[in-house]
Amino acid sequence: MNILRSTHHKIMYPLALTAIASIFTLSACTKGEQGGGHGHAEHTAHAPVEIAAPAGEYIIDNTHAMVGFQVSHLGISKYTARFNEFNVILNLDPADISSSTVSATIEADSIDTGYPGDYVGTHKNSGFKSWDEDLALNPKWLDGKDHPTIRFSSRSVQENNGQLEIIGDLTLRGVTHPVTLLATVSGSAEAHPFRKVGTIGFSATGTFNRSEFGMTNLLGANLIGDEVTLLFEGEFLQQVK
Repeated sequence: MNILRSTHHKIMYPLALTAIASIFTLSACTKGEQGGGHGHAEHTAHAPVEIAAPAGEYIIDNTHAMVGFQVSHLGISKYTARFNEFNVILNLDPADISSSTVSATIEADSIDTGYPGDYVGTHKNSGFKSWDEDLALNPKWLDGKDHPTIRFSSRSVQENNGQLEIIGDLTLRGVTHPVTLLATVSGSAEAHPFRKVGTIGFSATGTFNRSEFGMTNLLGANLIGDEVTLLFEGEFLQQVK
């Protein structure tokens, strides 16, 4: 399925798209009633992913969706931001999840940091008017003038321990590398309560190193981290022709 600022608060974020780890359940230690048995731990098997939504093509409901990202600042905290303009298309086959596909496009100039600092006052010679404009258009960051669109296209979808493992190609700044997303089904229904079409929601996350996409600005001395975490939450609506 389908992301920085210097020590004076200049930040980079590529696409994008939370980390969801595999969930392990440990059984409680018990003592046997027939005298003195030692308790033991065991892993509970994960239930298979259940999807009530019917097969078909789905598009993202942008009113109920978020694409964002996080990256370390000085090893102390994490910068977090989002993109406001994106589109995600899902081709869903609940009977054979491996036949499903997802693709996403994100507009680099829609980055939204919400930073309140005086950008112009602290970056008088940058040629940009805001943090967002700098991050979106600066060749050191997202390079949105030459590469306005960030893309993700799945190559495989597999069920794994109650999650969906989505392996796909992320294209950022004109460079393409594989990225793995882990997704969980937040909910699904055969018919949306208001729209009366199939609906499904996902939470997804994944990580990549920005340096692999040629984004190395402020990477030294642990100023801005290399690893970027993608965050996605969203609802999809079935397209009925």
